[in-house]
Amino acid sequence: MTGHFNQLRPAEVERLALLAEECGEVIQIVGKILRHGYESHNPYDADAGTNQQMLEKEIGDLSAAIDLMRWERDIRDNAIHDAASLKLKCVG
Repeated sequence: MTGHFNQLRPAEVERLALLAEECGEVIQIVGKILRHGYESHNPYDADAGTNQQMLEKEIGDLSAAIDLMRWERDIRDNAIHDAASLKLKCVG
């Protein structure tokens, strides 16, 4: 048997790893906001900005990872759009 059991190409694995990493970073800053608020900041890193600014940066990084997966056709635009529309109906 040749290849990995999941049949993913190295580039696909790399994009999934990037997506997972960016999701984790968003989760981390959300936890900080829940504990300390949007306006709080890291007292040991004056250049980091507020938690809100960090959230915006991390969501931007996540958005870039998602766009990369869309461009490479790992995920389908219409499926994403449909899922987003359904979610907005449920929470709106």
